[in-house]
Amino acid sequence: MTHNVPNRNWSYPTAIKFGVGRIAELADHCKAAGIAKPLLVTDKALAALPITAQALDILDAAGLGRAVFSEVDPNPNEQNMADGIKVYRAGGHDGVIAFGGGSGLDLGKMIALMAHQRDGLSVWDLEDIDDWYTRADADKIAPVIAVPTTAGTGSEVGRAGVLTNSATHKKKIIFHPRLMPVVTICDPALTVGMPRFITAGTGMDALAHCLEAYCSPFYHPMSQGIALEGMRLVFENLPEVYDTPTDLDARAHMMSAAAMGAVAFQKGLGAIHSLSHPIGAVYNTHHGTTNAVVMPMVLDFNRPAIEDRIEKAAAYLGIAGGFDGFRAAIMDLRAKLGIPANLTAMGVDPARLDELTEMALEDPSCGGNPIEMTRENTRALFAACM
Repeated sequence: MTHNVPNRNWSYPTAIKFGVGRIAELADHCKAAGIAKPLLVTDKALAALPITAQALDILDAAGLGRAVFSEVDPNPNEQNMADGIKVYRAGGHDGVIAFGGGSGLDLGKMIALMAHQRDGLSVWDLEDIDDWYTRADADKIAPVIAVPTTAGTGSEVGRAGVLTNSATHKKKIIFHPRLMPVVTICDPALTVGMPRFITAGTGMDALAHCLEAYCSPFYHPMSQGIALEGMRLVFENLPEVYDTPTDLDARAHMMSAAAMGAVAFQKGLGAIHSLSHPIGAVYNTHHGTTNAVVMPMVLDFNRPAIEDRIEKAAAYLGIAGGFDGFRAAIMDLRAKLGIPANLTAMGVDPARLDELTEMALEDPSCGGNPIEMTRENTRALFAACM
């Protein structure tokens, strides 16, 4: 597998070690971060794969052990977190390697956050609302090294994690500035073995992050520029990695786009995510794939507020036909990637749309949508997605 994208070290928004083969530096970065006994947190499927064994071998050879916790659900919840904290404490660990896609990265952060907080502080007390994060003791948050193995969520460059409440089936965004990984290793070679549907779903997640950030009405020119270039990278490289999984250059560009999406959505998210979060929580669907399913309908919903902006994006992306051309390009990309046509195809029951509507309106993402989301128009939007 030859490649031309050079290895680079970036410091935005954290220290990023980018390039093929950079996983070899894992133990060195642990030691530099003061981690002598890391716990590698990943999901069940990844735990059995060679790339995970390779990472554990690197740690073991450096005298850092090979401790791993992999009881992580696709939409991780507080029970997964509690189980991980038990393993973390029992092993006397002093840092977390969050390894995998969004589920492994997010749960790794939650374990690092909560393992040594005071009794009585619930993770739900740290939801991303106002200054709730100040309730946590920042000095008791363990250092995190992030190693993404998918190109989608961007959690490797974020200060939050998504956790599903197993009782209410509601996804909550848990935030603390100290959750930003101290080092992120972005090694495109780790993404080569992804199943095609995961390549597709995670890639569309990166596109959703860039698209929603770009359309958000809030003022953040830096995020605006990053979102636009992130969309270009996805349109140009996602079909290529889907067709040719071993293309390391395209894999590298998708890994960049994923990180860019998460940096960009500091500007805001919108209806794609506020619909997708409750569907994922109730039906355990893949998050990025769900985003891809609702994306065209949300574009239509927001058209009166975003048409001019999307026309500018289409021109930059080399897509003819303005808004309609851009929407057609989304539909074409979805077709190439085998994305389900609608929510009915994903198993969503129309009898639950009222419940899903209420959950969507409670989701923090809806506040960043270009058109105000109401009970009526959100219910109609869900119906349009069926």
